[in-house]
Amino acid sequence: MNGAPGIFVHGTGAVSPAGWGVEKLCGAWRENHPLPVQELARPGWDSKLKVRHVPPPATRPEFLAHPRLRRSTAVAQYTVAAALEAIGADAAEIRSGQLQLGVVVCVLSGGVTYSRRFYEEVLRDPSTASPLLFPETVFNSPASHLASFINSDALNYTLVGDGGAFLQGLALAADWLADERVNACVVVGAEENDWIVSDALDLFAHETVHAAGAGAIYLKTAASGAAAELGRITDAFSFTGRQNRAEAVRQMRAQLPACAPGGLFSIEQARAIFGEAFTASAAWTCVAACEAVRRGKAPSVVSVPGRHQQAIGAQFVKANDLACARRDKSAACAA
Repeated sequence: MNGAPGIFVHGTGAVSPAGWGVEKLCGAWRENHPLPVQELARPGWDSKLKVRHVPPPATRPEFLAHPRLRRSTAVAQYTVAAALEAIGADAAEIRSGQLQLGVVVCVLSGGVTYSRRFYEEVLRDPSTASPLLFPETVFNSPASHLASFINSDALNYTLVGDGGAFLQGLALAADWLADERVNACVVVGAEENDWIVSDALDLFAHETVHAAGAGAIYLKTAASGAAAELGRITDAFSFTGRQNRAEAVRQMRAQLPACAPGGLFSIEQARAIFGEAFTASAAWTCVAACEAVRRGKAPSVVSVPGRHQQAIGAQFVKANDLACARRDKSAACAA
């Protein structure tokens, strides 16, 4: 996964504890202050868990009236909201079949809230457990809802992993586009709050605040109108412990170019500001990096050491900068 020539970022989307939309996310990123923490009750315990919830939207999104989304779990709603913001005006072409959209949704916990509710009902009385809850328990539910809403019947994958899975999703999307299997691809990292996940995270990382939301990157091969270009995705370096993790991060950073001050976007900063939302935290980091490039900043380097699985990184540059460099190199070789 070294180079990704000709893969352009045409839109970004976000739902986070800062609010709904990329502007809310980037505003909080620039301020660089931890967002307020809320409490979440833990059944059977007096003490409560610390979390950062997604606040309600200022106005109810129209997509929630869709039959597939009226009763969907929060992670599906965040996925669709972030993806639609990233896709923007191209949604009309996708619905009409003029543009073939690939969908990659990356999760760690998935629809855990409905899973918990379903199994609670099964344990109480299997004969009355609601079958309406079960479809929301599967990992690929958010990707399915998104494809149904936007009328896409192209490639549709769900990747399950730690924060690094989101960059794996970008690499997969780049391959699809390079192979002309789709005309465009949206990659989403999404997670939701539930006391089970918050409690599990508290056991392994007591000072970490669990968070929820989604981030999306919309990719195409057309350079015109692009906000940034995907310059590079490193190899994924797996690890099993703290020392191995440090070595994996070192190897990952060695594959990335040096960046100017302010050009490094790390998932650690996303965790500090918004909380640990696993794949969503990685997606927010990439969204912030792409938006910095769009605003005219220097190329952005993204560092994503996952929570327990892999370290992987990426670089985003100004659209056409790589194309110019490739042309200059080709001319030099020809001479």
